[in-house]
Amino acid sequence: MAEPFPIWFSDAKITLVAATGLTRDALHIYAALGIFILVKLVWRGRGGTVAALLLVAAAALANEWLDHRVEMLQKIWCNDEEHWHDIWNTLFWPVVLAVVLPWLPSSPRGKDETAETGPEEMSGEDAERRLEQA
Repeated sequence: MAEPFPIWFSDAKITLVAATGLTRDALHIYAALGIFILVKLVWRGRGGTVAALLLVAAAALANEWLDHRVEMLQKIWCNDEEHWHDIWNTLFWPVVLAVVLPWLPSSPRGKDETAETGPEEMSGEDAERRLEQA
């Protein structure tokens, strides 16, 4: 008989933890940051941050649901507090990034680029000359 998906998923996580040397909590954090950054790179327009957070939340909830199912299949006591801790731990840094990213400049601009960008970013001398010509 085939092994249920939650058991297979749990075995895959155990293998990944053993291969990387990370704790399960660290694995959750790296996975969440990876998902968040990947979605932000793919979806750069409006709503990308919300989509990234929703996907991270969905992944965290699915992961904990599968962990809960494994506990039930193996007749292990389910600790709800640990599951909620994992969810909050997984969501923490993506939420911090979502709050901080809008405050960061979208692209660095040097002095050479400002002369080519147009009148809205004109230097004081250029504005004065333009006023004299009018």
